[in-house]
Parts: sequence; C-alpha cells; structure tokens
Amino acid sequence: MVYLKDYILKKLMIFSFVLFLSSILFAQTEKDSISKVNNFTAVVTVQNKGISTIPNLTLGKPAVIFDMKLGRKLSFEPQFRFSLEDGKPWAMVLWWRYYGSVSERFKLTYHANYSLSFKTIGLYNADGSEREVNRTNRYLTGAMTPSYQLNKYIGLGAYLFYARGMDPYMIKNTYLASFQPTISNIPLLKSFVARVRPEVYLLKMGEDGVFFSTRFFISNKKSPFSLSGLITQPIYSNIPSDYDFLWNVGVSYTFNQKYTKAQ
Repeated sequence: MVYLKDYILKKLMIFSFVLFLSSILFAQTEKDSISKVNNFTAVVTVQNKGISTIPNLTLGKPAVIFDMKLGRKLSFEPQFRFSLEDGKPWAMVLWWRYYGSVSERFKLTYHANYSLSFKTIGLYNADGSEREVNRTNRYLTGAMTPSYQLNKYIGLGAYLFYARGMDPYMIKNTYLASFQPTISNIPLLKSFVARVRPEVYLLKMGEDGVFFSTRFFISNKKSPFSLSGLITQPIYSNIPSDYDFLWNVGVSYTFNQKYTKAQ
C-alpha cells in the first residue's frame, strides 16, 4: 500500500510539473503575433546501441528514441528512449529550451529539464531467490550553450551542464564542460550534405574524466530520412563504467509542421 501511494504521488508530481511548464509555454505563445510562425517537429531514431555522454546512463543495447519539439524561441522538447530488445524504457527527458541571440552570429541557448532514467537491477528476496526490478533515478538539470558561427561551414560552441540527483542512492552533483566545434554543409553526392561535430568534454561526478567524441549527420533536404553516428573514447577517466570505447549508428525519420496561432 505504501509503494502504491509513492507511485501515485510520483506520477502526480510529474504531471503537475509538465502542466506547470506547459502553462508557461502557452503564456509565451499568447504574446506572439499571428504573423510569427511556430514549429512542431517529431523525430524517430533507431540506433544499434543506446549511448549517453554520462557513462552510467549508457544502455549499450539497440534503442529507439522519440524526440519532439514544440515552440519557437521558447520550446518544449521531450525525449523518450526505449530499449528495442525488450521494450523497456531507458530514459525520459523533459527539456525546456530558450534560444537567445546576442548578435546574428552569436547565439545563447538555455536548457532545463526534469528527467528520469531507468535501470534493471537484481534484488534478493527473503528466501534467497533473485528478482529483477526497474529502478528509477530522477534528475534536475540546467545547461547553457554559447555558439558563434564563423561562416557557412564552421561554428564554434561550448556546453556547460549541471545535473542534480534527487534520490538518496545517487551521485548528487554532475558537472560537464565541453568544447564543440561544428563543420556543416559538407557537400556529398548530389543533394546530400554532412555535418560533423567533434567534442572534448570534462565530466565530474564524484570522480572525473576527460572524453573525446565525434558526432556525424548525413541528410538530404528532399528526404525526411537521415543517418547519424557517434564515437566516444575516454582520454582519461576515473569514472566507473561498463564501457570504454563506444560507437553507434542510427537512422532517423523527421516530421516537421509549421503553424500560426489563430485569433
């Protein structure tokens, strides 16, 4: 009975949080002129291996990820991750982002989320038998991304990230700082273009580590399908992890819809 009450309370807290944030979004859009266009984007990505920049949040199995984006400068961007092998949830991340501009080339993006990660662990019963349970970890996160576009092809950026673990058995403070140059609009065959984003980041979560990763994206403006990949290699790390060198490839389908607020 106690566990049922805790479960219901957690669900009510999540629902209340989403409802509160949604009210902020609608209050923002009410101020927008009808001439301003908003966007709704949905992306479905299938990967051969689910990877996270936080080592202990890596799934390490085939995964499917659902991304959505609703809004314009202030947007709500929930992400839902599932294992393809057993259909169990991997993570749920409720991102809010504000896209600010200092100048035409210099942008500042602010991020905040409430997230849940799920992990299957083994527990022992009183009779010595073992059972599996899906443990939920809760986080509150804030981040900032400054970026400067040098030209059509090259951009420079950074990512500053802080996450607070909300459960007693978790690491309470996680810090990440990274340097992210981007090479975009790389011409390939016909109308295909590529984008590459190498990254060096410092991660501190009790122990610390320095990692190198590279993301690539191949897309065609005439097609909703795109190809992506990620390679991650620790340069130096004391952070406990089940994985060392990681890589994945994924295929995405993107749906875009623009809309205007009716009077």
